[in-house]
Amino acid sequence: MMKPLLVLGAVVGTLSCGAVLAQQVVNKPAPPKKAVTKQEAAKSTKDATTAEFEKFREVLEADSPAELFEAKGEDIWKNKRGPDGGSMAQCDLGLGAGVVRGAYVQMPRYFADADKVMDAERRVVHCMTRYLGYQEADIRKQPFSNEQNTPDHVSVVTYVASQSRGMAVAVPQKHPREREAYELGKAVFAYRAGPYDFSCETCHGDDGKRIRMQQLPNLAKKEDAMKSFQGWPGYRMTGGFMLTQQWRMNDCFRQQRFPEPKYLSDAVTTLLTYLTVNANGNVYKGPGVKR
Repeated sequence: MMKPLLVLGAVVGTLSCGAVLAQQVVNKPAPPKKAVTKQEAAKSTKDATTAEFEKFREVLEADSPAELFEAKGEDIWKNKRGPDGGSMAQCDLGLGAGVVRGAYVQMPRYFADADKVMDAERRVVHCMTRYLGYQEADIRKQPFSNEQNTPDHVSVVTYVASQSRGMAVAVPQKHPREREAYELGKAVFAYRAGPYDFSCETCHGDDGKRIRMQQLPNLAKKEDAMKSFQGWPGYRMTGGFMLTQQWRMNDCFRQQRFPEPKYLSDAVTTLLTYLTVNANGNVYKGPGVKR
């Protein structure tokens, strides 16, 4: 009988020790919570605010005011408005005369008839002056939208962009001039100058940066590069008009305190080439809504 009793005693002793240890674990005070700094609390608040705004933007984009400008651009595109009966059906956006579907997500690209790499807005203006009788000098007088007027070419760009909704960005890099434009755009992105020695990279070359409540994407990274393309052209809620990527780049130069580039300049086209090629493979959702 001694062996069973010894075994039983050992088991009971083990269970007793386990119970004591378990009680000690239960009664052990929880470690103190890590103090949250003011900076961490502010960042959390800003991130939450950004997330809420993105939800608000998604609701607006489901029935976007941009559709009004798409409709106007479609009317200009499809109807003969040129002095000699010309129409935008003669315009080649890179996929053949009159082909709009899928063209926006494949620009900037090289166009042999102009012997230039052209972004979407640059190509649309080229065609409007060539086939519809618009004068580039007149377009340059007000190239961007304001509270009083959204220029016709902006509406056409909006329509063209809408025809690539739901498609993957696929900007070509086959032609030597296209590859050259990418490398020049990369150099423009990193170029520092101006009174504050800024560059595009100053704000958009690292992770985790922001200006006030605005998060700043790292546009050199593929996963963030799409943010330079997504939602443009964009309907600006604070103004009630459409803005394009050309405007966005122009305003970035202004904010860097650089001299604002000439409208439809090579510098802006190369910068758009760099940013958009970095976004290749991402799906474009169409014209969007901006603050």
